[in-house]
Amino acid sequence: MAQKYTIPKGTRDFSPEEMARRNYIFQTIQSIFKKHGYLPIETPAMENLSTLMGKYGEEGDRLLFKILNSGDFLKNLDTEDIENKNLGKVTTAIAEKGLRYDLTVPFARYVVQHLNEITFPFKRYQIQPVWRADRPQKGRYREFYQCDVDVIGSHSLLNEVELIRIIDSIFRELNINVVIKLNNRKILTGIAETINAPERLTDITTAMDKIDKIGVEKVYEELRGKGLDEDTINMLEPVMNLSGDNTSRLNCLKELIGATDTGSQGLEEMQTILGLTKQLDLKAEIKLDQVLARGLNYYTGTIIEVIAKDVSIGSICGGGRYDNLTGVFGLPDVSGVGISFGADRIYDVMNELTVFPEEALNSTDVMLVNFGDKEAAYSLGILEQIQQTGIKAELYPDAAKMKKQMKYADQKKVGYVLLIGEEEMNTGIYTLKNMKTGEQTKGNLEEILTILKS
Repeated sequence: MAQKYTIPKGTRDFSPEEMARRNYIFQTIQSIFKKHGYLPIETPAMENLSTLMGKYGEEGDRLLFKILNSGDFLKNLDTEDIENKNLGKVTTAIAEKGLRYDLTVPFARYVVQHLNEITFPFKRYQIQPVWRADRPQKGRYREFYQCDVDVIGSHSLLNEVELIRIIDSIFRELNINVVIKLNNRKILTGIAETINAPERLTDITTAMDKIDKIGVEKVYEELRGKGLDEDTINMLEPVMNLSGDNTSRLNCLKELIGATDTGSQGLEEMQTILGLTKQLDLKAEIKLDQVLARGLNYYTGTIIEVIAKDVSIGSICGGGRYDNLTGVFGLPDVSGVGISFGADRIYDVMNELTVFPEEALNSTDVMLVNFGDKEAAYSLGILEQIQQTGIKAELYPDAAKMKKQMKYADQKKVGYVLLIGEEEMNTGIYTLKNMKTGEQTKGNLEEILTILKS
């Protein structure tokens, strides 16, 4: 029986048509990053585990793909660690490297490593794949692309506002209606302090962050499971059940947590950002979400998450402010803020909404029909002139039957077919067929080029 070849779960192949659509997303995102003055970098697919571990919380560490050491990877392994199920030590002994989990931590490492080459504030973007050993499901993959944009070396809240503008511009261009959710880590800290449980901040925020997925009662259940008593949980209720517009939520939070220094600072930052965004012509809805946490340990200020209004798929963009990330690499007091666009989820959303523009799928504007050796040799010169004007063009490689060549052009969604037979070679007047309408036009090369460019 022949072997059946497959790919790992949570990964995908992409056809030329799918790649054309994906490239449309990448090019749209990249063009807007550039418009705001961000510069590109790349980092390796693999990093040392010492760089990655401990930056994403316990769950994140479990989802890291570890790479076995080359050669005899068992040589440094202590069998006692296996017997005692000391997974941390076992991992360290057999794997020194891992596939990157996101682009933010490698970026922090890059900043520290290349400190003397960087001009601050450093505005960078990065579009590369990342890997997570997650359970594959709709909108959740083990290999996927992130499109990150960060500015590091500035505490100004204008950076957050610029990122909100970038989010709005990109999704406006991609024709996706979105909600931009905002919160602040300091608000979450203020909540924990107000209910007299500051040491339980991680447990509280991790549970609260799941409210949209599992509902309020399940969140309370999880908190009970983590050892929070009923009095503490009851104190959380007013926060969990906040409603109304951004102004009313902000005012309620001031009453609830405004007495704490950290919470008060977070509310002040939120008020500034909301006030500045009100002055902008944004299409996206901006929403203060007091339970938004995004689970990553390195956020210290603003937290951002974007969801599509018309498709239920989870977050399609997210990020936040991190004041201490470079500190773990020996460079303290360098603040940064950034967001990451999930290109694969954005692709799924656009597919479901059927909002890809037709031109995103056109790989070739015009195909020259091959009538034989003599005509093909002549057509090569015409092909070159067409391509030099920036028009995407190709010559069918074989002198196949017309039906076969037309079928090829049709399946590739080629816009036009150019017919250059013996008569056209002699007169210099060529026949151009519109593949959508079937209309045929005759003209010299200059006239043909005018049509193709229109």
